[in-house]
Amino acid sequence: MPATQQHRTTVPSYTLTPHDTLSELGTTTQGLTADEAAQRLHTHGPNATPSAPKPGMLAKLLEHLSDVLVIILLGAGILKAIVGDWLDFTIIMIVAVVNVAVGIIQEGRAEKALDSIKNMLALTADVKRNNSWTTVEARELVPGDVVRVRSGDRIPADMRIIESVNLNADESILTGESDAVAKNTQAVAPNAPIGDRTNMLHSGTIITTGTGKAVVTETGPDTEIGRIQTLMADVETLETPLSRQLGKLGKVIAIIVGIMALIMIVIGVFIHKFDFNETVSATIGFAVAAIPEGLPALVTITLAMGVQHMARRKAITRKLTAVEALGSVTTICSDKTGTLTKNEMTARIAVTSTTHYTITGEGYAPHGEIRTEDTPTTYLSNPLLTRMIAGAALCNDAQVVEQDEQWKLVGQPTEGAIRVMATKAGFNLTHERQALVPFESSHKFMATIDTITFPAGSITETDTAHTLLHAVGAPDRLFERATSQYAADGTTIPIDLDYWENIQTELGSKGLRVLAIASRDLNGTPLENSHELAIDDVHDLTLLGLVGIVDPPRPEAVHAIQECQRAGIDVIMITGDHAGTATAIATELGIVKRADDGTITAPNSDSGTAVMTGADVDSLTPEELRTAVRTVRVFARTSPEHKLRIVEALQYNGHVVAMTGDGVNDAPALQRANVGVAMGIKGTEATKEAADVVLADDNFATIETAVEEGRRIFDNIRKSVVFLLPTNGAQSLVILIAVLFGWALPLTPAQILWVNMVTAVTLSLALAYEPGEPGLMTRKPRDPNEGVLSRGALIHVGLVSLLIGGVTLAVVAFETARDTDIHIIHTTAVTTLVLAQLAYLLNCRFLHRSSLTPNVLRGNKMVWIASGALLSLQLIFTLVPAMNTWFGSTPISLDRWMMALVLAIGVFLLVELGKTVQRKVARR
Repeated sequence: MPATQQHRTTVPSYTLTPHDTLSELGTTTQGLTADEAAQRLHTHGPNATPSAPKPGMLAKLLEHLSDVLVIILLGAGILKAIVGDWLDFTIIMIVAVVNVAVGIIQEGRAEKALDSIKNMLALTADVKRNNSWTTVEARELVPGDVVRVRSGDRIPADMRIIESVNLNADESILTGESDAVAKNTQAVAPNAPIGDRTNMLHSGTIITTGTGKAVVTETGPDTEIGRIQTLMADVETLETPLSRQLGKLGKVIAIIVGIMALIMIVIGVFIHKFDFNETVSATIGFAVAAIPEGLPALVTITLAMGVQHMARRKAITRKLTAVEALGSVTTICSDKTGTLTKNEMTARIAVTSTTHYTITGEGYAPHGEIRTEDTPTTYLSNPLLTRMIAGAALCNDAQVVEQDEQWKLVGQPTEGAIRVMATKAGFNLTHERQALVPFESSHKFMATIDTITFPAGSITETDTAHTLLHAVGAPDRLFERATSQYAADGTTIPIDLDYWENIQTELGSKGLRVLAIASRDLNGTPLENSHELAIDDVHDLTLLGLVGIVDPPRPEAVHAIQECQRAGIDVIMITGDHAGTATAIATELGIVKRADDGTITAPNSDSGTAVMTGADVDSLTPEELRTAVRTVRVFARTSPEHKLRIVEALQYNGHVVAMTGDGVNDAPALQRANVGVAMGIKGTEATKEAADVVLADDNFATIETAVEEGRRIFDNIRKSVVFLLPTNGAQSLVILIAVLFGWALPLTPAQILWVNMVTAVTLSLALAYEPGEPGLMTRKPRDPNEGVLSRGALIHVGLVSLLIGGVTLAVVAFETARDTDIHIIHTTAVTTLVLAQLAYLLNCRFLHRSSLTPNVLRGNKMVWIASGALLSLQLIFTLVPAMNTWFGSTPISLDRWMMALVLAIGVFLLVELGKTVQRKVARR
């Protein structure tokens, strides 16, 4: 079928002229007829993004009930009901319901992200139908429609511009770059990324200035924003390492408990000839003891406390497990503008025909100096500088104002940069504007006629009023309109273009955006009193100087990147900006390093490509990209597909990836990343909905502190698990050995529940408050495949379970040999278990170093609050008559308390000995 019948261009429309585009689409500048539009609407469907079918509530419920941790919780609850402990049964059921509810709520986030994109689409459009302009619903637009746009309009579809007048568009939701893009009708190269397609208007973007007409080329899911939504719907959301590892741990515990319970029943009934009901009761007691039913709740509470802590540090967590996932991050992919940089254009270097000046200070705050050879200067110190600063201040419509103790820009960023430069130079002269030529993409400069009186002695001997034409804009456009420059003595001489072009190249190589400033004295000319100015009047200029401006790195980001690299975390910049600018900023930040010969490499490498563009990524196969991401640290001029491919390549190489973003273009990659991080200030709603963490201050340094917090939280979860499991292990071991050897049960199921309850309610929670251990951010990232319990930790848990269980059995054997009353035996055994757990808590405070230090007694006041609560509860357990009745306990003598205390101290010392051996083995 011919292209005109398909109503699609056979090649990208941005590579065609307006005439060829209209021809390919089978339309004209007069647009379509109503009948043609109706036919095309039937062919292509409405200009809307499709909605995928959503699973019902029952399907969501069944999916979340299949989670291993939820199954363990439900299993523990059923066992509690079997042994008649309805209070614990109720508590466990509540925890299970809450876990499932939280999961279902979180699942709705992806759907909200898609809905947020739909809200960004325009509702109506001005379209030419039947040779007249009319307003139609945006969903009725079809390829071939001619649409007119003006300042403030949201673009309803992807369109090729056919007419433009000073047309600029904000494309930040697609490119991530905050500067408005100047639009025109000129064709561009086939491999031009979205940010360079200056003849296209994309659905969801906004016209900032100007007017224009464009022909619709793509609608609905075929638009750039539609393709992003399709990407988001197709992206697979990965499990966090913690979810994966807790799932594995739950399965292992469930399998072990099941096998051992079966063995106990077989041995009890067939070997020791126990009564079947008694054996089943003992087996239930073993299962209750072995299943760490408090583990999911403990992990949830620890993560929730981490969320609160991170929120105080301006990282708002939308998903609990993301806290821990941050701690296992190996690579951070970050946007440049506003995250690594201040998003405040700043003049860094100014050059006149005789002198180079450096400008201190960052951003829009007017604090800083203009320096020459490290000496502060003002605008009146040199006639050439006086003229250039006056041009920067007068040919300028930007203002910088202080609001809420922050300096805000009103106007264009480039104008703001030179406005602040003039303020730093001390410019304060009164002046009057007579005429203006506004900046337009067609001529790329702004020009004004101004009347100003310079102080006597600054540029002339007297304070005569001057009428000057000033122009500020692209160097190449002002070079061609300039004929002269100032010599050191203030006289004009022919322009030295080689000098200025070399300066432009030098500034550009440093990643600076270059502006030229020029003027013409109008005194005695026909324009002296004119209030009108045309483009053709801007000629015979005297070039005053060049200014290099940049969006400077955040100072705190430099330190944060160093901390990440010290922690073994790679930082990659992915930006829509040009490669030269991105490389210069990345070098300043320390993301890449520049050798003496100019070679750019990764900080930890002396070879390999460190900088790539989106076009380079397009040319690579998936295998080649996986190799490239090992050394590349800057990706420039990227699209949503590029970002997604980069994240997937890193994950294929085994990395845990955190991805930052603010525009809709970032949402698919954020959704795919292990941890998606959205910008809270400049981020779109779609990006925030797709993210796991939202930065309240849009600052990269906050990501580094969040990673540190994530590592602390995982340490505390591991400490809690390492502490909790020996409790269950020791109790189940006591019952298991008693059944296997045909002994009377040393603990009743109710007493087992008591130990579980008091340790879970008191001691376990204390570890959630542990501060980060020294050297937390100098460790390498942990292996994402490593479980919550490493091999060393598993051995540790097993040995401690044997130790505490063995000590408890020894107490039982000792008291039994003395023909002690069974209630005293049980109470002494419970007290020994509880005090041994209290001692073991101190061992768990420091897993990576010895606890035989005074620091074990300070730094976490919750340890002492929990310890006091535990001892109080244990005294109630032994002394209160009602507790004696319910749990079969009884008051015990002081010597038995002392025996339990001595054994607990022995447990502490033996565990410390084991930790010392483990550290030595690990070092070897």
